[in-house]
Amino acid sequence: MVEGFIRVASATPKIKVADVSYNRDAVLRDIDEAEKQGVKLVVFPELVLTSYTCADLFHQTVLIDKTMKALDELAEATRGREIVAVVGTPYLMDHKLYNCAAVLHGGHILAIVPKKNLPNYGEFYERRWFTPGREEVRYITWTSRVTKEVYSIPFGMNILLEAEDFPEFILAAEICEDVWVPNPPSTQHALAGATIIANTSASDETVGKDSYRRELIRSASARLVSAYVYTNAGDGESSTDLVFGGQDIIAENGIILKEGNRFETGLYIADVDLQRIVQERARITTYPDIDECLRDRYDVVRFRFNDSEEAAMPDVMGGSEPDAEKRDEKGNDSLKEKLLRDTADLRRFVDPKPFVPGNVSERNQRCNEIFTIQAMGLRKRLEHIGCRSAVIGISGGLDSTLALLVTARAFDMLGIPRENIISVTMPAFGTTDRTYNNAVTLTKRLHATLREINIKAAVLQHFEDIGHDPEDHSVTYENSQARERTQILMDIANQTDGIVIGTGDLSELALGWATYNGDHMSMYAVNVGVPKTLVRYLVKFVAETSEDESLRQCLNDIFDTPVSPELLPPTGDGQISQKTEDLVGPYELHDFFLYQILRFGFSPRKVYALALKAFSEEAQKEAGIMDGDIYDPETILKWLRKFYWRFFSQQFKRSCLPDGPKVGSVAVSPRGDLRMPSDAAVKLWIEELEEI
Repeated sequence: MVEGFIRVASATPKIKVADVSYNRDAVLRDIDEAEKQGVKLVVFPELVLTSYTCADLFHQTVLIDKTMKALDELAEATRGREIVAVVGTPYLMDHKLYNCAAVLHGGHILAIVPKKNLPNYGEFYERRWFTPGREEVRYITWTSRVTKEVYSIPFGMNILLEAEDFPEFILAAEICEDVWVPNPPSTQHALAGATIIANTSASDETVGKDSYRRELIRSASARLVSAYVYTNAGDGESSTDLVFGGQDIIAENGIILKEGNRFETGLYIADVDLQRIVQERARITTYPDIDECLRDRYDVVRFRFNDSEEAAMPDVMGGSEPDAEKRDEKGNDSLKEKLLRDTADLRRFVDPKPFVPGNVSERNQRCNEIFTIQAMGLRKRLEHIGCRSAVIGISGGLDSTLALLVTARAFDMLGIPRENIISVTMPAFGTTDRTYNNAVTLTKRLHATLREINIKAAVLQHFEDIGHDPEDHSVTYENSQARERTQILMDIANQTDGIVIGTGDLSELALGWATYNGDHMSMYAVNVGVPKTLVRYLVKFVAETSEDESLRQCLNDIFDTPVSPELLPPTGDGQISQKTEDLVGPYELHDFFLYQILRFGFSPRKVYALALKAFSEEAQKEAGIMDGDIYDPETILKWLRKFYWRFFSQQFKRSCLPDGPKVGSVAVSPRGDLRMPSDAAVKLWIEELEEI
């Protein structure tokens, strides 16, 4: 598996009420199939060995005896396997019957966890048959009915199961109603260190309950910053008074990775990222430290998924040391080949556009929210300093368009006439008719004040002053234009008692694709928190919601215009010659890298592996993405190297950014979101990529 990922499954087999042998075989078939699919943890429903709806049959000795034997048989079936199975079962101890989850692995019962919260209302009367579980852990002397082996089993709620060969895997269990109460046991489990919660459940179906159940499990995983595997009873339970419809759910930190079909039985598989869970807990400073006093009340069961003595550590990003991953004389796979194979097999959707919701309705809602946040930030700044004028350099490109749209909304909020927005177009050597006309049209349709200042003569004079050949189209040629434009904007702001509105976006800042003290500088930067991939859709959103047909057409053409600083002369036919993405790489890739690196702190190899999955044709087809961009492994690796190099080398630009509103979970403000030294070496990150 890819680094930090583990494959889990939720299994709801079709069972028969009180037919223990039949149910045992059904569970075993799902264990066999799960193992074939590479699953390491499989969770079954509540009381699956007997069925949940046995009612007073739970008082029958023969049912409980047969269940204990079936439990031993299932435990023995896990011998020599890497899979862990969590199975719902009744258990009789000290003359009391408990509703439990048994954890099976390596031929043994590793733990038995009883249910604490027993419903005794409506159609549920569990206290008629079962005793509530306790947190304290006792040890049962168990004699296997299959092998006759005698060993001890911990019994109690406060049990954690840790995998020695997968340190991020710390499992705890709760049962059905336990997650529905105000203070679920899983809260305490997570505070004690559990990263994955298994829930064996039997939740009946009523109208609308599926929505509540889905949100309950999703929010539980988010609140606990954990993975949550919820398995519900389904077909085969008694329909005397109730119907059980399955709806298994695998969630990870607020995201549902897999949901079973309602009213169907089945095996549902997903890969959960436990490394992401661990890193997220470390990042969120309000997430509590592991409570050592609480942890002392837990018994920890340690095991190995692969417990053979000769077994190596699990295949984490291909396995052991990098040198061992290069193709050897025996023809073993290289690290790159392992990554390609493992990511192709990854059972989860990796979003190629993590900043942009795929659902149109959700995307429009997100765009409106961000647009409002940007405008609210600018409104406050204007209000605070008593400013009633703003100056924007308008190029006809995406970023300046968004900045102008945001400024117009902020002025509307304050009741300031839009004529007080000074929209300055500054044609130079690379300006094309297309962008110039769009800049003019946009300004007029928004009723801002247009000023046109051609900077060619000023820049040529500057070249003469510093002794630069105008035919030398180097960085001096480009940056001189950018700084001339910024000087003009600042001076016009002085003339009009206004402030300069910055246009640069988050992606450009991450890459350092800004001229220092040129477009890098402003008095308030409204786009500083918006990545390039989202800038496009914000402009598109305004176009689609505008009632002005001319404005709509203009914005749509801006949306379709290649991203360019337009600092080099156009082609012979007047088209843009300097396309940013040809120089620094596709923004779609860079935004993906940015999200994985800053949001989760993932290693270069893991970022690369996730990108392989996200931008593969097969994965996008499976996710129903019909117009997504596909990138081959070499292209991804090339631009990932470029991203790291630019990200580290250009930090000095981000260390002195102007103010601007944060709009999402990723930002680069030096005042809080990215406290990064300007002179940090990129060596470690590049070296890891060189190993691929």
